Order: sequence, then structure tokens, then C-alpha cells
Amino acid sequence: MGKVVFLYRSLAYRNAAADMLRKARKLPRGVERSAARRYARALRDLAQTEAWLEGRLAEEARPQRRTRMVASG
Repeated sequence: MGKVVFLYRSLAYRNAAADMLRKARKLPRGVERSAARRYARALRDLAQTEAWLEGRLAEEARPQRRTRMVASG
């Protein structure tokens, strides 16, 4: 269930970034356009970070194998 929620959240970030970038392209060059482009880039980076974190958490959730140390005599 967690992966489904993650997928929707990641897609929402990506769609919001694409929408913001479309709006930025319609604006004339200037401060507002630059701010909109930075906001879109931040949303895209957030989606990528979320993907990285989700993969990282799934990787850490696996049980770790313990190795036994045998004393040599």
C-alpha cells in the first residue's frame, strides 16, 4: 500500500512541476518567470528526492545477515 501512495505523491509532484513550467513559459521574461521556473525545478527535484528516499527506505527494511566471527586458534 505504501508504494501506491508514494507513486501518486511522486506523480503529483511531477505534474505540478510540469504545470508550473507551462505557466512560466507563458510569462514574459523577468522576475516572475524566473521564480516560476525555480519553483518548477524545486518540485521536480522533490519528486526525484522522494523516489530516492523511497528506494533507500525499502533497501534498509531488509533484514541484515549477521556474519559469525570464528576465532582461529
